[in-house]
Amino acid sequence: MVRSDLCCNGLRRRCNAREGINILDPAMANPVIVLDYDPHWPGLFQSLRKRVAGALGDMATAIEHVGSTAVPDLAAKPIIDIDVLLACETMLPAAIERLASLGYIHRGNLGIPEREAFLAPANDPPHHLYVCPKDAKIYGDLKIALAERFREDRSAYNTAKGEFVVELTSRAIVIQKK
Repeated sequence: MVRSDLCCNGLRRRCNAREGINILDPAMANPVIVLDYDPHWPGLFQSLRKRVAGALGDMATAIEHVGSTAVPDLAAKPIIDIDVLLACETMLPAAIERLASLGYIHRGNLGIPEREAFLAPANDPPHHLYVCPKDAKIYGDLKIALAERFREDRSAYNTAKGEFVVELTSRAIVIQKK
């Protein structure tokens, strides 16, 4: 009996040449691929951000590049992670509708409360889009306080603001692992 692994449409199949049977190997259906940092990732995020921001307008208080691709020189899976913070939780249905007009498919919270996941449009570069309504008010209040505190120090403002996004992302990762 001869076996070989063939990659077909992103799925790995085990082939038994003598029996002519293809059995989908679920462990290999979505292999983990980690690449060296790509300096094009921030630009890719910016192009995706611009389109999402155009659709959501002032409904979004922030659209942030999160995850490993947002960290310079860090190896990562080549998938851009984007968090959108809504100004108000009641805006979620309208946000879902506007994102659908761009081709995003709402997937629900996927087991993580206070976060809504979206499947990217078919022809887009690989990315994850998450809308977080609950923490948007907290984030907005934080930005106002930080603007007063760091009015003359944009770098400190951005660093302090980024700490909240990192904390929010860390909480989501912990919840996801449960």
